[in-house]
Amino acid sequence: MKKIVALLLASCMVFGLAACGGSKGSDNAASTDTAADAGSTETASTGSQAPDWSEYDALIDEIRTTTDFANRVELMHQAEDMLMSTYAVIPIYYYNDIYMQKDNVKGVYCTVFGNKYFHKATKEGSDTLYINLASEPDFLDPALNSSVDGACLIVNSFEGLYSYDEKGDVVPAIAEGMPEVSEDGTVYTVKMKQTKWSNGEALTANDFVYSWNRAVAEETAADYAYMFDIIKHNDDGTLAVEATDDYTMTITLTNPCPYFNSLLAFPTYYPVYQAEVEAANADGTTPGAWCQEAGFVSNGAFTLTSWSHDENMVYTKNDNYWDAANVSLKELNFMLSADDTAIFAAYNNGDLDFIDTVPTDEIGSVMNNSDFYIQDNLGTYYLAFNVNSDLFSGMTAEQAAKFRQAISLMIDRQYIVETVGQTGQIPADSYIPAGMADGNGGIFKTADTSYYDATTTGAGNVEEAKALLEEAGFTFTDNGDGTYTPDTPISLPYILNENTGHQMVAESIQSDLSLLGIEMTIEVEDWNVFLEDRKNGNYTFAREGWLADFDDPINMLEMFTTDSGNNDPQFGR
Repeated sequence: MKKIVALLLASCMVFGLAACGGSKGSDNAASTDTAADAGSTETASTGSQAPDWSEYDALIDEIRTTTDFANRVELMHQAEDMLMSTYAVIPIYYYNDIYMQKDNVKGVYCTVFGNKYFHKATKEGSDTLYINLASEPDFLDPALNSSVDGACLIVNSFEGLYSYDEKGDVVPAIAEGMPEVSEDGTVYTVKMKQTKWSNGEALTANDFVYSWNRAVAEETAADYAYMFDIIKHNDDGTLAVEATDDYTMTITLTNPCPYFNSLLAFPTYYPVYQAEVEAANADGTTPGAWCQEAGFVSNGAFTLTSWSHDENMVYTKNDNYWDAANVSLKELNFMLSADDTAIFAAYNNGDLDFIDTVPTDEIGSVMNNSDFYIQDNLGTYYLAFNVNSDLFSGMTAEQAAKFRQAISLMIDRQYIVETVGQTGQIPADSYIPAGMADGNGGIFKTADTSYYDATTTGAGNVEEAKALLEEAGFTFTDNGDGTYTPDTPISLPYILNENTGHQMVAESIQSDLSLLGIEMTIEVEDWNVFLEDRKNGNYTFAREGWLADFDDPINMLEMFTTDSGNNDPQFGR
């Protein structure tokens, strides 16, 4: 019988996403009566077409620093209101996660944040686990990674002060116990175990001090540098983090933080081996060079010992891992592929023991299998517009938002979750997912936090969507059959990464928009190209997804500040 680990805290498609979560995008210009020449690949500079984002940035700063947690909840609702009013972020459904695992494999566990842990796994009859999670990873550097697949590799080869257990609770890892916290909630003291790097050298508190300061250094250009904003910064820009002895750290925060223990378990807070990092980046221009081939030093349960790029990665048990006595597997062998048809075939042939994607047309056939699992996630599958795209040139910010609102209204979310997802996904009527805590003892999303009826978007909204497009400057010819043709062609390029599920979602949206005569072109990109295009604003319209990094709405709101490395819509730029 199907094993449902826990249904519908949020929901997820049957395919992977970018981003620890994460997500990024790519640029192609479109042609409208107000747009620049079609075919241009230039991204327009911020002007009247893009929303003024200074108020949003200030609001996020206030949320980060307030000590009134009840008011903080209200401020986060205001921030989501501002974000949703731009319609540059278009939620489609709430994630859950699916995976298939052979019946002779036990002990693998997943978190609601999408990370999969193999260090406690066992496999009857073998000490090697064959896995597929994704194609070639973008980054294995804890400071530089911002994708879920990269995070899954990192949590099995590195370890921080804290980690997550099978119940989803934050538990000590390198730390001896939970932090000691000052009475005012701003000073954390962490005692560490005496552990080693994979090369046998001692891992000390100074390794964490170095690694965290490296993550916030401008030259590292880490997408997640903002994750350290809660830590007080010294006058020289370094963090107020001190190694008081080899195995004791003190951390001074700007203000009390209800989720700081979760941050300490997040991969960006993991340590890296200073000598190796700096030797590979002598001129300071390639911060991630040290871990682009197998053999680098780490401190987790497994080390990367072989890497045939775009083919496979082999991780071997780290005998210097502090808890090596409880690691049963000797090897993790990862197949690198985004072809879910090939992945599913390899699983059925016995070449893979664990996969977390299934072709959409195969979901029905495995739903009742004993080796098929549905797992809770906290996150949202969404679409993003680049607010600076040439598509919006000549429009005011209000007209551009109405254009994007029309697109949102035309997308049939219920059809997508029923025919593509098929595993109980919930159509999204807000960006913050169902089930996320509010940081003040409650749940953030309530019956009052819906921005539209997600079960009725689609073809029934043609007239309203047409009226919005007319306000944006377009005119239409009525075809007399419930469809319209724009008097000036509207072309909308949409990018996605390779996956049958993502492709089917794109084709569904393409069909929805055709009712208004909008030509949406679908462009499939390699995973790493896709990530960089979204990040750099080289796109007009893109598939996105975000799995929360910790259980608090600020995580899903602060990613859209002007300076955030995860601000794919390019707000404020």
